Amino acid sequence: MRLTDRQFRLVALAAFAALATHLGHIPLWLTLALVGIGGARLAHRPLGGRPVPAWLRVPLVAVLVAAIILQYGNIFGREAGSALAVGLLVLKLVETERVRDARALLGFSAFVLMSALLFNQSLVFTLGLCLLLILVLAALHALEPAALDPERPLRAGLKAGGRLFALGLPLAAAAFLLVPRLGTPLWGAPGLDQIGRTGLDERMSPGSLTELLVDDSPAMRVRFDSPAPPPAARYFRALVLWDFDGTTWSRNRETWRMRAESIEAVSTPIGYEITLEPTDRPWLVALDVPIGAPESTRMSSDHVIVGRLRIATPTQYRATSVVRYRLASELDPLDRVRALQVPDGFNPRSRELAARWRSEGLDDQAVVDAAMRMFNASFSYTLSAPLLGRHSVDEFLFETQAGYCEHYSSAFVFLMRAAGIPARVVTGYQGGWLNELGDYLLVRQSDAHAWSEVWMRGRGWVRVDPTAAVSPARIERGASAVNRAPGWIESEWLLGMRNQFDIVNRLWTQTIVQFNALRQRSVLTPFGIDDADQRDLLVALAGIVAVVLLGMTIWVLSPSRDPRGDSLDALWRRLQRAAARRGVAERTDEGPLDYLERLRAHFDSPPVLRQLDELVHEYIQLRYASTTPRAERVRTLARKVGELRLPKAVKTGLSIDQAATKPVHRAS
Repeated sequence: MRLTDRQFRLVALAAFAALATHLGHIPLWLTLALVGIGGARLAHRPLGGRPVPAWLRVPLVAVLVAAIILQYGNIFGREAGSALAVGLLVLKLVETERVRDARALLGFSAFVLMSALLFNQSLVFTLGLCLLLILVLAALHALEPAALDPERPLRAGLKAGGRLFALGLPLAAAAFLLVPRLGTPLWGAPGLDQIGRTGLDERMSPGSLTELLVDDSPAMRVRFDSPAPPPAARYFRALVLWDFDGTTWSRNRETWRMRAESIEAVSTPIGYEITLEPTDRPWLVALDVPIGAPESTRMSSDHVIVGRLRIATPTQYRATSVVRYRLASELDPLDRVRALQVPDGFNPRSRELAARWRSEGLDDQAVVDAAMRMFNASFSYTLSAPLLGRHSVDEFLFETQAGYCEHYSSAFVFLMRAAGIPARVVTGYQGGWLNELGDYLLVRQSDAHAWSEVWMRGRGWVRVDPTAAVSPARIERGASAVNRAPGWIESEWLLGMRNQFDIVNRLWTQTIVQFNALRQRSVLTPFGIDDADQRDLLVALAGIVAVVLLGMTIWVLSPSRDPRGDSLDALWRRLQRAAARRGVAERTDEGPLDYLERLRAHFDSPPVLRQLDELVHEYIQLRYASTTPRAERVRTLARKVGELRLPKAVKTGLSIDQAATKPVHRAS
């Protein structure tokens, strides 16, 4: 059966909705091509156009596959597979013309829609997918004969889709809990789409953290065993950058061959648990400075924690740190050489400044203090820092004098090295918002930070944060105090509501996103099965499915339910409602012919009477004279019912009540 224009538009809308969920990770050229092809098909069909012939569809598929291979190198994997799926979805829309094709297209749309969860499993994104799935179900429902009324509003279809979604929700929940899971994901896990916004990389150059500092998405959540440290002590160490080429600070593999730096705790160790959001990087974040590596990780010589695999899912781990310490009281000679290296031919004015400080007889601590006084005197903190050229440190110190943490830490470490003081750059996070209701510290991507460490004789590596000399509020009050964009989002009430809502996100991450094979084995513990195997899970799943299906069957077959019938019944009720608005009340004890007599007694317009006579007799033919009414005739009847306009005037010779007391004869 051929699709109506309304059905085709709804099916196309569902397909485009599925395509939209993948726009963030498929190439721009593919997005433009698919939108162009789908849009052309959508515009072409109402003009009487036919589907694209097979001799053209087959080459389109071949071109799609070849283009994806050129883009990704193959057609396998998450990115290439999703690109191929959305491409095939649009090409299927090109050939869709009949109900059978539309059902296949909508089934594939649901698959493409759910495959977007391979890239993002956040609560908001998942709820959005559920809404789009309701749209797909509404389009599927519109293909049924009972929904052929062209005047049927879209909200009625969405309501039907919502009912279908609600009916399937118990089975979906049972499958989520009880379908045996693999120990590791088959296709990989979400998180790669967040690579660009994590920002914490093994390389840092001026401007590399700009996008990160305005990203308010969560980076991690920290639950402390004891009261959380004060804001000024909330430094979370991620990476230590040793090498500078004049523009970029970096970290290379030599760190693993360096001698481990000793650490002496000066304060009481703090235990805590971190839930780290996906980064697709192997290193983990810890409160500065960690004194041990969590399980299944290793710690480098400079106390950077690295996992065995990239962090592709929200990862939970425990660690112990001290906020006051003596790190590397004795500096290895090779470490000293590396921590003093500065590239030749760069930043001559900065070198001269450092040499002048030394010529004035300043010791190491005095040089550090001189640099901090300089920053405090005339520099400003801003995310709109001017671009820097070849001599980036010179331009920053003597010309622009405006920037944010990476500018200050880079310039400070260069000055220290030029003055003969071992120094290095540390990147990570600083600050966070303490959620007292949830009893955890929320650290956002915008809390990313870079600071410096200098080595002092008898004290070891000492943290020095030059940003604090320029913007103390950044350290004491957090990134939101200085990075906040102007406008309505400055409302403290809105910021508080956003942070409080993170409790829901945390619960979602812990209960849904982090539900793995290990946790699934304990899901039947309340029923006396402590370590459920696959057999136990499948038996439980079969039992739940049987109970749900039995309950739905009893509900559907219940005699107390008021069946709504098919599309013909819907058209008949629509006609009765139209007449009721003009004074002809609905009755359940009469057939169509007796109802027609009451209509004739009520209206005196010959054209209206002819319309009513035609509609009622056509309904009788379709309802009682055929086993399966032809869809074309049903659509024609629906169109005529929609065109019916009943007048307000009534006949005066016979009252409505008199017409209603006539003998009842049923049509059968």
